[in-house]
Amino acid sequence: MNNRSKRLGELIKEEICRILREKVSDPRIGFASVTDVNLSPDLKTAKVFVSIYGTDLNKRESMQGLLSAKGYIQGELSRSLELRYTPSLNFVQDKSIERGGRVFAIMSKLEKEAAESKRISKKNKSK
Repeated sequence: MNNRSKRLGELIKEEICRILREKVSDPRIGFASVTDVNLSPDLKTAKVFVSIYGTDLNKRESMQGLLSAKGYIQGELSRSLELRYTPSLNFVQDKSIERGGRVFAIMSKLEKEAAESKRISKKNKSK
């Protein structure tokens, strides 16, 4: 990804965040936050990664709300950025935060088990 598409991706991310916060009133969207935007090399499509907090049902409803508001968001984006071509938006649920949380929980569990094993080993040696 070149420098221009990185800058444009950041700008699109900020604008979509602003549009979701200030202009979209769909209650289904809930606690959704844009985590990243990847643009195609020709800058005509944008993959918008969204992290959604809540249950599986909340996540499905939020994605449905985002998909139904896609045209409106794209129109607002077009008006605010004044680009020759406004990228077509594709919303994708970003699960990296969830995966990171699971990895962290596994690491914590392993750390506790190692500490417990070490404590038991020391106790057996002292006998």
